[in-house]
Amino acid sequence: MQATLTHKPLLIGIAGPSCAGKTELATRLAAELNAPVLPLDSYYRDLAHLPFEERVRWNFDVPEALDEELIAEHVRRLGEGQEIEAPVYDFTRHVRSQQVRRIRAERFAVVEGLFTLYWEKVRSLLPVKIYVGAPEEVCLERRLERDVRERGRTPESVREQFQSTVAPMARLYILRTAAYADLILSGVQPLEESAAAALRLIRERA
Repeated sequence: MQATLTHKPLLIGIAGPSCAGKTELATRLAAELNAPVLPLDSYYRDLAHLPFEERVRWNFDVPEALDEELIAEHVRRLGEGQEIEAPVYDFTRHVRSQQVRRIRAERFAVVEGLFTLYWEKVRSLLPVKIYVGAPEEVCLERRLERDVRERGRTPESVREQFQSTVAPMARLYILRTAAYADLILSGVQPLEESAAAALRLIRERA
């Protein structure tokens, strides 16, 4: 039998455009707070029903590309201290893995992703809301390095996707979600400064 928590975990939401610095901040805060991270990238819809040639042309930079209902349900349960089984996404094939990742928060949990502050039903579950921004050219440089190394992409395909969907969709959907944030940070300032500012806010809300 699982022990019952005497308090609800404090959920910390981190949003912002692709490769602005969200993951680095989430990782640092998780280490400082001994907290799990729930990456919303895990909730992309399974495209196994499509030929691979169609999967690679899919627009992954719109809210509909993610399973909004499952995200909201898992964030709600995480905030209640329940264990969730988060999906694992295979970015090399654009499908969900057969594996799941078990996550349960004690005192804190970090929810991180492009659209963390986009959906009101998710936003309302986050007592701490942080937005990380960075110039487009910085985001592209970082994305090139990440996607080629971690996701088996070619530099040409990364650049084409960034220009055709990543940057335009960020302007359309993501940049405006900074208005919902309790704290706006620059992804180009030293990580130590961003983490310190975030921790001050978190401790005020805890």
